[in-house]
Amino acid sequence: MGSLLNYNLSLGSCFKSSSITPTFPDTRGIWRNDQKWRKFYKVRAEEKPAKLVTFIGKGGAGKTACALIAAQYYSRTGLRTCLVIQSQDPTAEYLLGQKIGTTPTPIGNGTLQAVRLESTKMLLEPLHRLKKADARLNLSQGVLDEVVGEELGVLPGMDSILAVGALERLIQFIGGTRSDTKELDRKFDMIIYDGISSEETLRMVGAAERSRWYMRYLRNLAEKTDTGRVTAPSFLKLAEASLKPDSTVDSGWRTAAEIWDTADNMLEKGSRAFADPLKFSCYLVMDPSNCMSVNAALRYWGCAIQAGAHVSGAFYPASPSHRSINMSIDDTFFPLVTASVPFLSMDSTINWDIALKDLNADAKKLLTMNNGSGRSISPVTFDQTKKTVTLFLPGFDKSEIKLSQGNLAWEDFFGID
Repeated sequence: MGSLLNYNLSLGSCFKSSSITPTFPDTRGIWRNDQKWRKFYKVRAEEKPAKLVTFIGKGGAGKTACALIAAQYYSRTGLRTCLVIQSQDPTAEYLLGQKIGTTPTPIGNGTLQAVRLESTKMLLEPLHRLKKADARLNLSQGVLDEVVGEELGVLPGMDSILAVGALERLIQFIGGTRSDTKELDRKFDMIIYDGISSEETLRMVGAAERSRWYMRYLRNLAEKTDTGRVTAPSFLKLAEASLKPDSTVDSGWRTAAEIWDTADNMLEKGSRAFADPLKFSCYLVMDPSNCMSVNAALRYWGCAIQAGAHVSGAFYPASPSHRSINMSIDDTFFPLVTASVPFLSMDSTINWDIALKDLNADAKKLLTMNNGSGRSISPVTFDQTKKTVTLFLPGFDKSEIKLSQGNLAWEDFFGID
């Protein structure tokens, strides 16, 4: 089981606590058969956005294979599924047996579609929207219109930023930021995202909450400095106009404070979505015969908790040699549920009918349950009596954890006078 790190605030010491026995909510009724689950999603299809599913783990553990298996399984249960690939790695195309374009491409004869995100092309749309807004506001006095998008290169970090925009248009965690949302509404029930790397995926997950902190400081600069009070209103108008490119009326602009509040509410909504198992599921992937792969999965579990993501379970490729170590894997990743998935060989074309037939009941349950493993433990537990904080961060040692008070003292947390 992952580390339970106990911090004694009154003495300033920290030590691993093995005496804490976590309690888990009643899991009766969590498992649903496929038919009921499909019915649930079809009934709610007009009421909520698509669900985002992603996989994290050490390179070579089988993240892309798991993403493909999940996408194929969801689509064959009748869910409109979109597989989103953000990499130039041809593995997905090879296993699917066809090319993946930059717009959703039907895969086979089912409800599965796939798309490859290419940053150089995704960069053009926000630039076009920005130019259109600037033309109405005349903020740059025509300078921005001279920028040629095709001449711009992709800088480090831009891939993830652009991917966030692309995924938001599909899943609409935030919503209400585009005038054409109706065209995108309810197009897909499930979005399976295979990112560039596990680190980048987790940064994307935690981006909304982290951005709120940056935005608070920027707002202070904008409202409490002379330079900010002069320049911020224009840039805020440009930002708002970029999000509403079809608006042709300049009257009725909101105040700067209203725009700041709206942006913060949108980011808060996005942050909450990644902690909601009905909207987001993140699965660990590992090779149980490789101790480094297992340790990496534990580490990513701890990183996901810090990013505010909901980790739903763990998968590993099925192999006869893994049977003897399945029990230790279950213990290592408790309280997460673990399940095996069919091993996909790269030596021949994949027969997906056979591969999905080999998908066991445990894996199907883990993929279809709306509450992930159905068992959870709070990442942070406060004990007012003992004046201690207990952290649940798998894969991390106590020496790597540092608690900071920030602008709020520990006495405020515990109500100490």
